[in-house]
Amino acid sequence: MTSSSSNSPQAPKTRVGRIFYGWWVAVAGAMNMMVSSGPTFQAASTLFRAIEDEFGWSRALVTGVASFGRFGGALLGPLEGWMTDHFGTGKMVLVGFTIGGLGLIFYSQIQGPIQYYAAYFILSIGFSLGGFVPSMTAVNAWMPHRRATAMAIVVGGSSLGGLFLPAIVWGINTHGWRETTLVIGLITLAAGPPIAYVAGKRAPEYSDLMSQVAKTKDTVSAPATQYDFTAKQALKTRAFWAISLSHTMTNLSVGAISSHIYFQLTDNSGVNLSDTSAATIMLIMLVAAFSFQLLGGFAGDRISKRTMLPILILLQGSALILLAGATTYSSALMFALLWGLGFGARTPLMHAMRGEYFGRKHFGAILGMSAFPMGLGMMITPWVVGRVHDDTGTYVNSLYMLAAFCAVAAMTITLATKPATPLNDKTGLPRIY
Repeated sequence: MTSSSSNSPQAPKTRVGRIFYGWWVAVAGAMNMMVSSGPTFQAASTLFRAIEDEFGWSRALVTGVASFGRFGGALLGPLEGWMTDHFGTGKMVLVGFTIGGLGLIFYSQIQGPIQYYAAYFILSIGFSLGGFVPSMTAVNAWMPHRRATAMAIVVGGSSLGGLFLPAIVWGINTHGWRETTLVIGLITLAAGPPIAYVAGKRAPEYSDLMSQVAKTKDTVSAPATQYDFTAKQALKTRAFWAISLSHTMTNLSVGAISSHIYFQLTDNSGVNLSDTSAATIMLIMLVAAFSFQLLGGFAGDRISKRTMLPILILLQGSALILLAGATTYSSALMFALLWGLGFGARTPLMHAMRGEYFGRKHFGAILGMSAFPMGLGMMITPWVVGRVHDDTGTYVNSLYMLAAFCAVAAMTITLATKPATPLNDKTGLPRIY
């Protein structure tokens, strides 16, 4: 038997009232994503607009910071996965949120491009270390019986953070982007310790975990025995590469949308909405994504993920085509809803498929290795799309190209069949935990 990584030597009580403790871990993960993805993902394009207005820099320079910032996250992907498995989620969150919060405070004081890029790099490193990978690793360890639903709650936290977008826009317009960013940094520093405490509790060994689940109202749908792949074994499977490649291609557009959606909605060459109208579209987009993330997770625990994913990925690509031709508020609204369905529902399914296929013990390292190409893709697209816009004055061709990547991903994900049972290197028998 093996257990998930931890920064606590004792397994906690797994019930709070009648609620299984794994659900609290999922909620803590959602809170993590609300804070860690807010300034670098959901609010990125609004902050970029404020930076552009104050300094007058080119679109490629302003949005290229997202590419530069994600470069560190991409490089650290495999390492942060290994560190999460080794040191535990709690320590990773605490360290990551401290670095991220200090990075935001530095960001609020920038005066030139070098400081701008340095600050974004620091906060991106912090949120990469303490954000997504540790949260998903903890949930994968605690919730094998409701993996897709629990992961949907974590991923949904990122979209739920979009509810604060109007407040961030108001803060920027009323008090300035510097003051707003400073407050977000202070909130990050305060949020780190409680999130680390809840999410950092060690999950019991698998058989004990299932026994405790059986005592709650959760219906056990996980198998009595699960198999644990090492990172090296996962790399040798077709499923790992099919999921990683598909996830990378679908996330190319996610990186572009997070950096450029506010520009596309407000530019004269785009939908040409007012700041307020654009903020409402972004809010609707995020609420839709959150809703469909939860529905996708619920469905993923009951329906074949490999069957649903191609359809959802194609819907995400269709939303990009719709955005390319959008010229009115109503057409932008249709994009927001379709994007929420496609992007929202497919996201937790891809991560849950990894956990289902590769197990618990080395999930952080396996997810980290998958995050490396994803990070590289999301690193490149904001700058490339910004540069193309500077040259052509439009986002249309970029959106069509990103939609084409989604179409390819809808085909490659069908190759992600469940791998054969891994064998223990010493005994030659199935590696069971």
